[in-house]
Amino acid sequence: MFCEQCSVNGVQFNLTFQFVNRKMPCMGIAERKNREKQALRERILAAARHIVMREGFAALSMRKIAEAIEYSPAALYLHFASRDEIARALCAEGYAQLLQTFEPLAAIADPAERLKGMGRAYVAFGVAHRETYRLIFMEDPSYTGAALGAKAAAAVSDPSVASEAKTRGQAELPGTEDDPGAAALQFMISALDELKAAGRLAASVDARVWADAFWATLHGIVALHLTCPVFPSAPLDTVVGIALDTWLGAGGMDADPDGIARSNASGAVSRRKRAGATGAQSSSQDNAPVKAQAEVQSKAHDGPDAEPAATRRRATKKTR
Repeated sequence: MFCEQCSVNGVQFNLTFQFVNRKMPCMGIAERKNREKQALRERILAAARHIVMREGFAALSMRKIAEAIEYSPAALYLHFASRDEIARALCAEGYAQLLQTFEPLAAIADPAERLKGMGRAYVAFGVAHRETYRLIFMEDPSYTGAALGAKAAAAVSDPSVASEAKTRGQAELPGTEDDPGAAALQFMISALDELKAAGRLAASVDARVWADAFWATLHGIVALHLTCPVFPSAPLDTVVGIALDTWLGAGGMDADPDGIARSNASGAVSRRKRAGATGAQSSSQDNAPVKAQAEVQSKAHDGPDAEPAATRRRATKKTR
């Protein structure tokens, strides 16, 4: 507070001023630098993602990223040690995005239908995000490892870790864990465990093995679609539907495992009968040239005008 005298038309006035010292919120230097660093990191990843999606991973370089964000290449190395580190970050982001497509499927009660939904979502992601999928699963094993995360990688190498993750995950929805790879793996294994418990999958096979086989089926469809010009010969949705029905049954897996077993056994018997009939026919066809050759040799021995051997045999029988 302070006073100041002033005059207006010769009249003196004492003016009193009072200032209130209020502490205004102020961002610290360290916090501001961290925010700026994070913002630049996100710009780098956004530019890298755009290049990969537009031109493919082969076109990605530190120089091209630097040009896109109007920074020097040296500035990028303050945030990422190499192009590979950027690629691993993109893979982790892409896999987290894939996991987000699985999360709504947790509400599906029937595990077979849940797995079918997961299969369709997986293939749809691979088709819609071709370059990201290639980067995650078809470029470099270290990129795949970065996408799956440490927990999922440990679960692959150590089944006990997967079992522990299953126990923890029973009270959690997929996606609530810090590791998207472990969450996606658990999502699949939980559904397969439910099928085993209901007698709809062989109990002797570990759910982790079922998950490997199911995942391989989905990846095979996506990989062929991305790399093979003649695949598929039918609409992709049709191929995916047939693959899922083969795995899980049409319209959801049949709730009667004995019926499935009887159907499989009946099919196996039919296949064996067909194979036997085919083998007999093949054997008959294979012996035909031998019989023909024997007849030719007989004619050659008896002379061109001699009666056929069969006619001679019949004549001999009548004489006797």
